[in-house]
Amino acid sequence: MGTVKKIYDSVHRFIHVDGLESDLINSRPFQRLHYIHQLGATYFVYPGGTHRRFEHSLGVMELATRIYDEITSGNLPGKLKELIPRFASHEYRYWRRVLRLAALCHDLGHLPFSHVAEHRLLGKGGHEIWTQKIMESEFLSPIWERFATESLEDGISRDVKLDVMKVALGEKKFKGAFTPWERVVTEIVTGDFFGADRIDYLLRDSQCTGLAYGLFDYHQLIEMLKMIVTNEGMLALGVEENGIESCEALLLARHYMHKRLYQYSSVKSYAFHLARFMETIYYDLGDDLERYISMTDNEVLSDLNKASRDEKHPGHFDAKCLYLRKYRFRAIALRAPPEERDLVEIKDKLGIPDDEFSWEISKKGGRRLGMNFPVLKEDGTVEVGDNLSEISVPPKERSWVYVAPRFEEEVRKMLNHVDVLR
Repeated sequence: MGTVKKIYDSVHRFIHVDGLESDLINSRPFQRLHYIHQLGATYFVYPGGTHRRFEHSLGVMELATRIYDEITSGNLPGKLKELIPRFASHEYRYWRRVLRLAALCHDLGHLPFSHVAEHRLLGKGGHEIWTQKIMESEFLSPIWERFATESLEDGISRDVKLDVMKVALGEKKFKGAFTPWERVVTEIVTGDFFGADRIDYLLRDSQCTGLAYGLFDYHQLIEMLKMIVTNEGMLALGVEENGIESCEALLLARHYMHKRLYQYSSVKSYAFHLARFMETIYYDLGDDLERYISMTDNEVLSDLNKASRDEKHPGHFDAKCLYLRKYRFRAIALRAPPEERDLVEIKDKLGIPDDEFSWEISKKGGRRLGMNFPVLKEDGTVEVGDNLSEISVPPKERSWVYVAPRFEEEVRKMLNHVDVLR
């Protein structure tokens, strides 16, 4: 394992890393995360939101490890013992290491400013496509070779790179079969409810921006987590019945952070201009990995600065909007996804130029978010979380209209007329 080093983190305090993890952290793709804002353009609105993907990735590793240790310790029922590695065995320690490396790698493929221009530049595949390319590249080959060698010494002969990629990307993004155990391990990192990624960013974003909405008792939540064999015979990550309240706190934290931060109108406005600027300048990324990992927020900010002072620059207007508030478009949240033809009609009736009116329609349904995970009751039976809680929250995705300030009032009136204004 080599020498264990300590990194001090503002959220989780000391994080310990071994020699292999230290090599990964010191690699060029991971060091690049020092220069990628976790919250994109949010610091234009909340000045404290300047933290980076680097510390978030360390936090995800720390939380994922705590969850792994919690759910695999103690007296496990016979059914579980048949499905998971024996506690403290070489196989058990192997998967714990896979999990930690995967947590470190899960965000390697992010664009500058994280999610801001992801939809415009990367399409449906998202940053995970580039995460996989980086993990498969020569940049990280020494890490996988060393891991494979050390695993062989413990009698473990597996495709370590494949295992780490599967856990880092999850079933939705990685094409391949997952065993029941692998599904649980990847859910520790990527899970929609209990994933360490989600827990860390809520805590970290809340602390850095000063918004207390994202704070909840995550220590209790982790203490209550269990691996559960569902009524359908599937292995899944769930919670003890006494942990329902901590899950409700997480759900509410998620809701209010989306409302006041991730889906806040001023944040969306700045993100719109930054995304449109990045699409204008970096529209053709190609497949050049060297070029991709050379891109950071620093280069984008430099280009923004130049564009804001050059009226002939193709990105001048959006750069100006980011620097001068009076030009910035107003972001208007819509209650329900509108018909695109209604928005076109509004634009035409008001004579709004094409470059002064835009929209972003959410394709996702309006299903409220609840707690669709297994709960182990005190009598040993398994129930769905939604049946044990009265709390659900509106869907986090919204549809938005972006309009130049001079047309805002009239657009709002017409949106009210078609009954889509939030």
